[in-house]
Amino acid sequence: MAGVSARGTPAISISHNVPMTTSTVNLDAAISAYRASPADRGSVELIAVRPAEGERRVVQSASVASESGVEGDNWLERAAAEGEVSHHAQVTLMNSRFVAAVTPAGEGWEIAGDQFYVDFDISHDNAPAGSRFQIGTAIVEISEEPHTGCAKFSKRFGRDVLRSTMTDEGKRLRLRGVNARVIESGVVTRGDAISGVA
Repeated sequence: MAGVSARGTPAISISHNVPMTTSTVNLDAAISAYRASPADRGSVELIAVRPAEGERRVVQSASVASESGVEGDNWLERAAAEGEVSHHAQVTLMNSRFVAAVTPAGEGWEIAGDQFYVDFDISHDNAPAGSRFQIGTAIVEISEEPHTGCAKFSKRFGRDVLRSTMTDEGKRLRLRGVNARVIESGVVTRGDAISGVA
């Protein structure tokens, strides 16, 4: 398919990020904001790619391909280096309301390391594994493979935020985000809709 340039803001290094203090985040309010997300038709609020380890670039639009993932992102390169290319983690989505509430002042959502930040309910109840969603002109399928937090996420957002994603409620809501694989290639642009497909 014809590619849409993933050029956007210059890539930023995120190695300088420091943990948030626990007093700066109201997790109850963050989870309440998430719960108000639309369940039928949402929107793409931010797109970011990872050109290299420790770098993020915010883009206006990007091509999404069933073999290579998101244009400009290093998913395939990293997966190949690790010796196992799992298409079930080609694409990651995170709820924009939650990430907006927990992101440190002065930082961008993209430090989370996900590619699509969506105003949409990505919980197990609303987006069970195997369900398919159209995002822009692409179609993705939610994976069984869980998207979990790590030490890097803890450093960037603080231990309390990481812990909130690991509770039973946090896992059910998928506060840390969700993995997906590309079923149909397409183009995703900021502001595009995300909705379920039969």
